[in-house]
Amino acid sequence: MGAKIEKTFTGGNALFGEALKSAMDLNVLLLTALGSLSGVLIGALPGLSVTMATALLVSLTFSWSMEYAMAMIIGVYCGGVFGGSISAVLLNIPGAPGAICTGFDGYPLARQGKAAMALGLARIGSFIGGLIGVFFLAAFAPPISVIALKFGPFEYLGLITLGLITIGNLSEGSFLKAILAGLFGLLLSTVGMDPVYGIPRFTFGSMNLLSGIGLIPSLIGFFGLSEVIVQMRTPSHQHKAIDQLGKVLPKLKTFLKMIPLIIRSSILGAWIGALPGVGGTIASFLAYDSAKKTVKHPSAPFGEGAYEGVVAPEVANNAMIGGAMIPLLTLGIPGDAVTAVMMGAFIVHGMQPGPLMMVNSQNFFWFIIILLVLANFLFLFLGLLVTKYFPKVLSVRPETLMPIVSVLCFVGAYAIRNSVFDIVIMVVAGLVGYFFKLIKFPVGPVVIGLVLGGMADGEMRRVSMISEGDILGMLFSRPIALVIFAFALLQILDQVPGFRSGRKKMVNRVFSLFRQRKKNEKPN
Repeated sequence: MGAKIEKTFTGGNALFGEALKSAMDLNVLLLTALGSLSGVLIGALPGLSVTMATALLVSLTFSWSMEYAMAMIIGVYCGGVFGGSISAVLLNIPGAPGAICTGFDGYPLARQGKAAMALGLARIGSFIGGLIGVFFLAAFAPPISVIALKFGPFEYLGLITLGLITIGNLSEGSFLKAILAGLFGLLLSTVGMDPVYGIPRFTFGSMNLLSGIGLIPSLIGFFGLSEVIVQMRTPSHQHKAIDQLGKVLPKLKTFLKMIPLIIRSSILGAWIGALPGVGGTIASFLAYDSAKKTVKHPSAPFGEGAYEGVVAPEVANNAMIGGAMIPLLTLGIPGDAVTAVMMGAFIVHGMQPGPLMMVNSQNFFWFIIILLVLANFLFLFLGLLVTKYFPKVLSVRPETLMPIVSVLCFVGAYAIRNSVFDIVIMVVAGLVGYFFKLIKFPVGPVVIGLVLGGMADGEMRRVSMISEGDILGMLFSRPIALVIFAFALLQILDQVPGFRSGRKKMVNRVFSLFRQRKKNEKPN
């Protein structure tokens, strides 16, 4: 199949002009701009997801042409992924799971009076990551798709395990507290129906818990309502007004220092996006963890307003878009929830994504590429015009702002499924999150455990059934999975006192011996 896909790109440049002409249609440009702006606003509102907006657009654009429908949908997709960072920075309420890590440093920057700076960093990071993701889609779609096809339950379980191991590195403070919080999140993820046998677990007879604990209501509660309670209990004189509305971006040299970090995060995001069903959440977690380990001199300590802590997850989160389009366009396999809905839009408009589309409709592939580039430029331009005004929300006194935020929390929790029980989950999560903050436990690992726990549970069950009990035997027959698990084990050992320094000494010793050997082999 890889060779078949590779052939479809032969002569693709000849069709690029035709695709560019279609993309330059005034209606296409206007719809892409409208979609980008709508996506930013939707992503910024807790409870309104990009997946929900895309699903609504499929029905609304049924009578439109394929070009017009995709212009609107791709605009919403690109703008919405960034939009989740706005509420994460301003209110510490991630608009989407992928924006959780952005709030770790974005919200402290906002509290320091640098909200516009944090949003500018997120905007530029999203733009750069989005463009690099599109580049990966255009240049590496065939080989990445072929490799992604080799991923099975073992490989996905290894990837999820790697994501779970980063829990201890994503929070400042006690590593033990972070792990305990993550285990609590894993425990919450087991509530509901067993993914294999269909048996209720920890539901205590409640029909509402059969579908599990809702992610979005929990997200709003842990990060949103808990912060409302904290702010309402903070004396008014400690409230810091925002006085840096004009300064949106750091100096150019600051960004130049982050080029290696941006490249690493982009590659990671595009690669994770190309793996069907993984999405941007794991990509942003791994990118943030990588930034903490590789950036030697951040602008501030991570978790206290580091620019790198905002840029890395945003770059990875948006590079994921181009990666997620790779399996959709080349193999007909959705890369994440939004591309799954987008696949429905393709089918509704009479086009089946996959190898045949790449053979028969190459010009449409390039049309999608151009739309993704346009959407990134449009949300950058529109965003920079309005970014400096977003932080004004933090200039409102807490006595006025927090009741409004609490109303948005309730509305956002209810809007997911029109369920009062989701409001109950949100309130309980908010109270638990507030209690965690009182005892200095991080809430981020709880949500990470909740996000990844369900995925890990399903993949672990599949691995058990496939291996028929011989998990280690099958693991050693799958080299990709073995490498991922070995890397995960290395991450665990790095937490052992003295192991990291010992590993560095061993590596240096090996290189020293190698250099000495090469020196001895040189003729006199």
